[in-house]
Amino acid sequence: MNIVSIQKRLTGGFRPFSLRTSDGRQYEVRHPECVLIGRHSVAVLDVDREITTLDPLHIVALKDLPARKNPSPKR
Repeated sequence: MNIVSIQKRLTGGFRPFSLRTSDGRQYEVRHPECVLIGRHSVAVLDVDREITTLDPLHIVALKDLPARKNPSPKR
């Protein structure tokens, strides 16, 4: 996967997506601030607040996530 493709998903009308790796794992990106893109790596913050560092060569797909059914109430 191309890092530029991931960067495009983070800017200009962000929609939640998941990153799928060559070993079949999937990492959800629910907010653009949950991903850090470096020159040779991609870091993803998961729901348990743990950071996973991925090699972009092993990211094989990006997939849209469905919208949340019960959004939190706005204040």
